[in-house]
Amino acid sequence: MHDVLSKIFTWWNGATIGTLFTVGKRGSLIGTDEFGNRYYQSRDNVSYDGRKRRWVIYDGYAEATKVPPEWQGWLRYTYDEAPSEKPLHRQSWEKDHLPNMTGTPYARRPQGSLMATGQRPAATGDYQAWTPE
Repeated sequence: MHDVLSKIFTWWNGATIGTLFTVGKRGSLIGTDEFGNRYYQSRDNVSYDGRKRRWVIYDGYAEATKVPPEWQGWLRYTYDEAPSEKPLHRQSWEKDHLPNMTGTPYARRPQGSLMATGQRPAATGDYQAWTPE
């Protein structure tokens, strides 16, 4: 019951029932990325500039940084062919795409951050406190 209500009333946890209905009626599935996001293109020219509209349905929480660069380029019409049809060549030095982890348990917490280990490093003796004269 909870899943049905969340599909009807929440847009941030994936697509709503209305969105899924519209996508089924007007869109064609083009591909899926490694995060489970699904990419669609309209069957007709409905954009103001005559191009077919492109969009993404997120798998889970709607977060734009979950879209990898190759799919971002396709969504923005930088590439005509979708990465599912013509994958981009990757250099050996390129790292895999990671979404923004801020606010999650996987967020980067550098040394000295209040969210890091919670323990202050031991003083090394190289600090002298300021005192007014």
